[in-house]
Amino acid sequence: MTKPLLLDDFLPYRLSIVSNRVSDAIASTYRSLFGLRIPEWRLVAVIAESAGITQQALCTATLMDKVTVSRGAIALVERGLVERSANAGDKRSHLLQLTPSGRALYEQVAPKALLIEQELFASFSQDDIDRLRDMLARVQVAAEAMEQRAADQ
Repeated sequence: MTKPLLLDDFLPYRLSIVSNRVSDAIASTYRSLFGLRIPEWRLVAVIAESAGITQQALCTATLMDKVTVSRGAIALVERGLVERSANAGDKRSHLLQLTPSGRALYEQVAPKALLIEQELFASFSQDDIDRLRDMLARVQVAAEAMEQRAADQ
């Protein structure tokens, strides 16, 4: 007989709960200080790291669905934080870039994000943090392999 499934001991469940708790804590900070929802912040952060990026590439980079990315991009364009420009490489898509206002917002939010990370991991040693990063990367690789196997079937 196999052991029973106890959610508090089931690591995928624990990862999901911790991820949601961290995301909720961050979301309340970003919403109150900057008027950003988590999907919008993720888009701003990814766009800030590029010279211009398509919505399809944003979906891939953030693992957010097309609708969430589209709504977030529209909200950021309407706020004047992001601008769309023609994509010379693909006439069917546009490139998204931060406007000067978007860049200024990013410059305010990024240090706050780093402070939140520092607060979350204050009780961890650098070695603990390095091991956690490594373990998360390994879990991600394993999950991607599982997704690929499921897609191949």
